[in-house]
Amino acid sequence: MIVMLDTNHDLDECAEQLGHPTEQLFTPLTRYRNRHPERHFAIDNGAFSRFNRKAFEALLEREKERRHLCRFVAVPDVVGSARRTLEVFDYWYPELVHWPLALVAQDGQEDLPIPWEHLAAVFIGGTTKFKESDSAIQIIKAAKAMDKWVHVGRVNSPDRFEGFLQLGVDSVDGSGIARYTWMRERIGS
Repeated sequence: MIVMLDTNHDLDECAEQLGHPTEQLFTPLTRYRNRHPERHFAIDNGAFSRFNRKAFEALLEREKERRHLCRFVAVPDVVGSARRTLEVFDYWYPELVHWPLALVAQDGQEDLPIPWEHLAAVFIGGTTKFKESDSAIQIIKAAKAMDKWVHVGRVNSPDRFEGFLQLGVDSVDGSGIARYTWMRERIGS
């Protein structure tokens, strides 16, 4: 499993602490520079904190020449609402169609269709309750059955990390593990 880090820390050092490969996760919130232009990366939209359209679009513009190395772009979403997220996905899809896209699955996604044919990835987002639910596990299993990349956000504890590792997700992120050496070392021990 790859750990995606929104950080300006040395990615190789982080990988050693975690015991897992690391790649950069760019967000419009921090706009960290690209530390390894030769490596794969992903782009988050920052909606969990506060979506900023101009910053998101600037980030896409900055990285467009490296689009071939992008694992996914998290299409803007509405935290906690799958229905509203699907509406936002439909709005943004035409603008982002040339990128590998990830739908950020939210609370209520289990009752709504997922536009699999437009996705390179699914990003398990939403509340902690949703993220740890049977519904999220079923979405992960469906994505893996269709050979889609699976990413899970906000994975900052060893137990949660191990649980998603066992489910076979491709990548995770967490602001805590991006910022704090002690959190990376706890997961890597």
